[in-house]
Amino acid sequence: MIKPKSIELKILIAAIIIVLAGELITMSVISSSSVSSMAILGMERLAMICLLIMLVSFWGKGLLSIGLGRETAVAGLKKGLFWSVLFGLAAGVLFLVLYAAQISPLRMIQTRLPIDTRELVLFFLVGGVIAPIAEEVFFRGIVYGFLRRWSISMAVVGTTVIFVAAHAIKSGVPVPQIVGGIVFAIAYEVEGNLLVPITIHVLGNLAIFGISLFW
Repeated sequence: MIKPKSIELKILIAAIIIVLAGELITMSVISSSSVSSMAILGMERLAMICLLIMLVSFWGKGLLSIGLGRETAVAGLKKGLFWSVLFGLAAGVLFLVLYAAQISPLRMIQTRLPIDTRELVLFFLVGGVIAPIAEEVFFRGIVYGFLRRWSISMAVVGTTVIFVAAHAIKSGVPVPQIVGGIVFAIAYEVEGNLLVPITIHVLGNLAIFGISLFW
C-alpha cells in the first residue's frame, strides 16, 4: 500500500529533471528530424519509463514505493479492469444525461487522429499505451507518492492540477484530464497498486481514440 513519505525529495527532483530533459530533447529532435514525430515521442516515453524505474529502484526505496511489484502485478491488472468497467459505466450514464440535456459529450473527448495508417497505429500505440504508463509512473507513482505525506486531498488535487497543466489544452474546460487525474489518483490511493491507474488510463485513452476514429 501507499505509505506517507515513500518518495523522497531527491527522487522527485531527479524525476522532474529526467522528464524536463526528455521533453526538451524530444522537441529538439522532432524539429530537426525527418523521422515520425510520434515514433520519436514513443522512444522518449519508453526511455522515460526505464529511467524513472531505475531511479526509484537504485536510488529510492524500490519499486514497491511506487506501487509496483511482481507479486502484485496480476492483482493490479484485475483490479484495474474492474475499475475501468465501473469508470466506463459511470461515463456512459454521464453521456446519456448530457445527451438528454442536448449537450454533445463527444465534443469533450474528440481527439484529432492521423490520416496515414502507419501514423494512426503509432498514435494508438504511443498515445494509448506507452504515454499513459510513463505518465502514471511519474504523476501517480512519484509526484503523488511525494505529496501524499501531507494529506490525501493535497496529493489528489496537486497531481490532478499538474497532470492537467502538462497536457496541451487548446480551449474550453479540460474535462477528460480533470476527471482522469482525479480517478487515477483515487484508484491508486484505494488500491496502493500503480497497475490499477495504469490500466484505467490505458483503456480510457484507447476508448477515447476508438470513439474519435469511428465518430
